[in-house]
Amino acid sequence: MADSAVDKRPLSPHLQIWRFTPTMAASITHRGTGVALYVGNILLALWALSLVVSPALFAPFSALIASPVGTVIFFLYAWALIFHLIGGLRYLYYDRGRGMAPKTATMMAIVNYLLAFVLAGAMVFARIS
Repeated sequence: MADSAVDKRPLSPHLQIWRFTPTMAASITHRGTGVALYVGNILLALWALSLVVSPALFAPFSALIASPVGTVIFFLYAWALIFHLIGGLRYLYYDRGRGMAPKTATMMAIVNYLLAFVLAGAMVFARIS
């Protein structure tokens, strides 16, 4: 049974064969930020609901937002939102058949990360100031 035709067929490539690239990382991160935005939007909805229901419910949210942990949460949410937006625009550009050269795609993935960090940092800095 070890000499069957099934044993001689080639294996499909997997992560052990492909090397990790910025475009692969950006694709994985884009999916991850999509999931993270669901959680962030639920927290945002709970914050708005607590604002409407009563000041007693809003006080803990207000304290969390004003704390350093709240600043980190705000930065991560802003970063996920901006990264996902830029990634979506990048995929829209790819759908037009442009930017598919390996060097261009790699550069666009790196710029996606950098721009998301810079813009999210600017938002947090503006919030703190």
